[in-house]
Amino acid sequence: MRLSILPVILAFTLASGCSNFAAESTFVEGTGPDELLKLRAGPGLGFRVILGLPEGTSLNRRDCVTEVGQLWCRVSLSAAPQITGYVSADYLSAR
Repeated sequence: MRLSILPVILAFTLASGCSNFAAESTFVEGTGPDELLKLRAGPGLGFRVILGLPEGTSLNRRDCVTEVGQLWCRVSLSAAPQITGYVSADYLSAR
């Protein structure tokens, strides 16, 4: 029996379109001169902090989710794309 690959390709195309795979360039903004935005392992305050991001840090924004009324975005560092995590969308700006 021969299976068609078209339904698989169509399903993948629809799924990737819904999850916003394309990265959008953004920057950390609004933390203040002496504060750092916490890059977390997951979307919420209960997740461990990976590192602190100073004002002006360039990020690649992926997708965003709402947890407990707060919008969290999955990001990677522009200078080190292998470092990924979640930040509050309140501190992101496209400039």
